[in-house]
Amino acid sequence: MIHPTILPSSKFSEKSHIKSLSEYNSLYKKSVQDPEGFWSEIARDNFFWHKDFQKTLEFNYDREKGPVSIQWFQGGQTNITYNCLDRHLKDHSNRTALIFEGNEPGDNSTLTYQELFSEVCKFANVLKDKGVKKGDRVALYMPMINELVIATLACARIGAVHSVVFGGFSADSLADRILDSKCATLITADGCFRGTKLIPTKQISDKAMQICEQRGFQVKNCIWVSRLGDKYPQTKEHAFKRKEGRDFLWQDLMLSASEQCEPEWMDAEDPLFILYTSGSTGKPKGVLHTVGGYMVYAATTFKYVFDYRPEDIYWCTADVGWVTGHSYIVYGPLANCATQVIFEGIPTYPDAGRFWDVVDRHKVSLFYTAPTAIRAIASKGLEWVKKHKRTSLRLLGTVGEPINPEAWRWYYEEIGNKNCPVVDTWWQTETGGILLTSLPGATPMRPGATGYPFFGVTPTVLDPTSGKELEGPCQGVLAFKHPWPGQMRSVYGDHQRFEETYFSQYKGYYFSGDGCRRDEDGFYWVTGRVDDVLNVSGHRIGTAEVESSLVGHPAVAEAAVVGIPHDIKGQGIYSYVTLNQGFEPSDELKKELNNHVRNEIGAFASSEFIHWAPELPKTRSGKIMRRILRKIASGDEKELGDISTLADSSVIQTLLQHK
Repeated sequence: MIHPTILPSSKFSEKSHIKSLSEYNSLYKKSVQDPEGFWSEIARDNFFWHKDFQKTLEFNYDREKGPVSIQWFQGGQTNITYNCLDRHLKDHSNRTALIFEGNEPGDNSTLTYQELFSEVCKFANVLKDKGVKKGDRVALYMPMINELVIATLACARIGAVHSVVFGGFSADSLADRILDSKCATLITADGCFRGTKLIPTKQISDKAMQICEQRGFQVKNCIWVSRLGDKYPQTKEHAFKRKEGRDFLWQDLMLSASEQCEPEWMDAEDPLFILYTSGSTGKPKGVLHTVGGYMVYAATTFKYVFDYRPEDIYWCTADVGWVTGHSYIVYGPLANCATQVIFEGIPTYPDAGRFWDVVDRHKVSLFYTAPTAIRAIASKGLEWVKKHKRTSLRLLGTVGEPINPEAWRWYYEEIGNKNCPVVDTWWQTETGGILLTSLPGATPMRPGATGYPFFGVTPTVLDPTSGKELEGPCQGVLAFKHPWPGQMRSVYGDHQRFEETYFSQYKGYYFSGDGCRRDEDGFYWVTGRVDDVLNVSGHRIGTAEVESSLVGHPAVAEAAVVGIPHDIKGQGIYSYVTLNQGFEPSDELKKELNNHVRNEIGAFASSEFIHWAPELPKTRSGKIMRRILRKIASGDEKELGDISTLADSSVIQTLLQHK
């Protein structure tokens, strides 16, 4: 199916940072022909450097020539929090930095840049008082509250390396991450509610610290925020310890802390944070990002991709526990002196119109969310959208996974009323910031296509077998020829794993691990992880492509596809399908869906099995746990492994009943 190109409106373009495709092409050409000149100019013109850098870039992508190394802005010294806070105070101290929107409607508060600066300095002094110093690792396991942003910035203020662990992880997963990076300080909260579900974060933290002790490592300080407070007296469900000499209440420590804390001046290549991401071996990888390049890239992509203007109210619905929250909640927006919403809740509580209620009340103009959330809301029906005006919106964005064209169109037409450009962004924890995207006001959009490379980014599509670069319209694997400032520098404590994971498959390239096709107009379409590519009777097909086709049928709200062994075809396709309201499961509908896929992709893409799934197993961040789906499809449901990160474990039993 051909999805027509949508051009940016002239009304939007005339006020954009980049106003036309020709301007984009000119700047992009400059950025790849002279990346050092391009990035050095941006770095010097837009950021404060305590000490100017002497060399813009030095790198080696070829393992045969020595260790893989990427260094930006060598010799330069800065502090990312100075660029996010201090430099704004002279002219914008009273500008709102954070608009907090709690789980319960009506639980709101704001912090100005002056107030945020004071809170960050106070907590930085609290950390120093507890013995935390430059280079120490600090673990954060917290709800989406202002204190999470404050704690992250406070670590960076004093040069400590923060390791934020998503609040949906289990005690074992938290302990693994604390142990890997030897975090002697843990910051958490007593608990929180997400929707109607109580999350006992301090109780989970207690168990994690106990596991660490059993493995020979002691967490010396645990600072916890009273989020639930006296309103929810302790019950067995969320009871937690207060260990003398180890556990300290955030609110008590902040009472006497000074509101002034000089920044630690950091070398550009000093570590800023560690963020763990899943690995093919099962052991999470500690992705390591450094100060200077990450700062420049996160802030620059935020400005241009979201076309940020001072009057905007920005809202990214992600969690700071993921890289999206690092780059496009904490650092990118604050470095641009933006005003943004911090959201603790979920999109369907107290009803499926919560996102649009928040948009209307806070006059949100830039909205950035995940395709999973879009599809989930769309499946609830348009009534929840139409109850709200959404007239403040001027730009929409998606992140986290490929978005199917039908969901893209629903988002563009129903949420944005065809007035808001949609930036479909592709990037990774490892990349630090957005690499492929449309630029609103400048580049055309094509539903389902992630667009064009950002400035200084040199993607290529490689033949997966030969490793040769493919020209023109093609399909293969996505790799990059040259570094960008936000690129990860290593896997914490295991540089060999960094080299083997990203630089061993294709000599001289950074390998993303994703499949990709480039169409006749130069649009890039990321098709999903290469390990999510099926080989059915010799046909290579991405699971995302089949999912997109299924969701294109009016009966289907969501779909997840996995491969199963097949005696004749090698692999068969097993599809989990969630139906929209008003449609009922039937054998006739299964046939209709398979015919639909046959018509869109080909007979080889039809499903061996269609499994009706009232819900799919997802983490709290909305990510589908495909490992569980593969186990159920293969009949191995007794060995599902760790399911502690599921938002609702009862979904598994429901799936098994429908098998």
